[in-house]
Amino acid sequence: MNKNPANFVPLSPISFLHRTADIYADYPSVVYEDRSYTWSESRERCVRIASSLKDYGIKTGDTVSVLAFNTPEMFESHFSIPMAGAILNTINIRLDAATIAYIFDDSNAKMLFVDRELFSVASEALSIASVSPKIVVINDSFAESQPDVSSDITDYESLVMDGDPLYDWQMPDDEWSPLSLSYTSGTTGKPKGVVYHHRGSYLMSMGTVIGWNLPNHPVYLYSVPLFHCNGWGHAWTMAALAGTIICLRSFAPEKVFSLLDQHNVTHFGGAPIMLNMLANAPKEIQKSFTREVKVMTAGAPPPAKVLEGMMSLGFNVMHVYGLTETYGHILQAAPQASWLNKNPAELAKLSSRQGVRFPMTEDVSVIDQETGRHVPHNGEAIGEIVIRCNTCMMGYWNNPEATEEAFADGWFHSGDLAVIYADGYIQIKDRSKDIIISGGENISSVEVENVLYQHSAVGEAAVVAMPDETWGEVPCAFVELKSNQQASEKELIEFCKNNMAKFKRPKKVVFGPLPKTATGKIQKHELRASVKNLGEK
Repeated sequence: MNKNPANFVPLSPISFLHRTADIYADYPSVVYEDRSYTWSESRERCVRIASSLKDYGIKTGDTVSVLAFNTPEMFESHFSIPMAGAILNTINIRLDAATIAYIFDDSNAKMLFVDRELFSVASEALSIASVSPKIVVINDSFAESQPDVSSDITDYESLVMDGDPLYDWQMPDDEWSPLSLSYTSGTTGKPKGVVYHHRGSYLMSMGTVIGWNLPNHPVYLYSVPLFHCNGWGHAWTMAALAGTIICLRSFAPEKVFSLLDQHNVTHFGGAPIMLNMLANAPKEIQKSFTREVKVMTAGAPPPAKVLEGMMSLGFNVMHVYGLTETYGHILQAAPQASWLNKNPAELAKLSSRQGVRFPMTEDVSVIDQETGRHVPHNGEAIGEIVIRCNTCMMGYWNNPEATEEAFADGWFHSGDLAVIYADGYIQIKDRSKDIIISGGENISSVEVENVLYQHSAVGEAAVVAMPDETWGEVPCAFVELKSNQQASEKELIEFCKNNMAKFKRPKKVVFGPLPKTATGKIQKHELRASVKNLGEK
């Protein structure tokens, strides 16, 4: 028995768009400020753009880069570019010109879609880069700035107008062919290009539907940047469910609360830092909801206090875990019926764990980094999270050595240190590079951060290792206080001392804003660099 066209069709998430446009043609697909489209309209726009890409000479396997915000154009790129056979490369909008230039060159970008507000940094990057991609500008009247652009540069809407609505787009011949290329943050060197295939993104969407218990026609606020792990794949997931996507150009608590209310949003996602901003927003802009609003959060382990605050506003928060290399989430803090008997603080603590594997995830284990053996399920033994599943990357673009290292011994090695509890739920304790070894004792920076978040004046906190002549290294806390709140270094150190093992308390507290990535993750590498001269003498 052999594969044939009747019994085997390559899996690709672009098929979701076409099914939904056929069946739910008039349902709203994308809403952004004063613009809205139906699924039929979204499909036609994507088909036309794919046609125009071919007319401009884009071939199968070429890279098309996108430097844009969460607007309809960014959503459409997740379908139009793959429908032309090209590889979608979304770029972090917060990167500097030199890093963007490196990505252009490493990916060999043939075309660039760029939001006009970002045209200046894109132009600077192109002046450094070796490649010269065709530029297409996205004009948005809601942009904060409108830099001058040469009249001979192609406008995005012209791709729509000039494209053929009857263009015969093709499914990939091989479901294991590249769909997208996402670059890591590059905090320890040059960013690495992570390659996703069509099969993995299809299965990620299906696993998300089951794991998040998604219904047909959800209303989804796209607050997760679409340049980050392709927005956790939710553009494709919402297409599969004929959902309505509410675009959010930039994150601001007042705007988020307004959109949640205005559009009767049912689901949204965001990093814990975003949830913290919502939970600590001024009371006059906060809104609570009697209807259930489901929230998916992923990133640094969320403090239980933040989850508790979100729950008090009527949000049903599910914590998930993943990496760029795993297409996003592969673990979830799946709620159990027995948790309903817990008080809010206990429930938040259980929900802050990274959890158990998603339906599309074959195996996630925690192994001892020295012996390679699985750690006992006692909530104490620390090991590295390793993963096997169809939503692991194909590999690193142009980097076989790093790919081989990441997949050593038949596992993807995450670099995250965690424990497993008796109930099988995994909880991260730290990144390998973030664990603090003080006098031979391991101190989890996440544990110290969680205690700091319990203090009523603490808005955001991050803990890193600080050199110490006696102990080798000790915890140093960086704290951003809530608006109109005060706390001294002595007070916070004493608070930690009274709420955890004495030796784990921070030895120094530095106050001020914390550096963050565009996805809201606190940049610990910057904090580590700043403490080199803070150690005790």
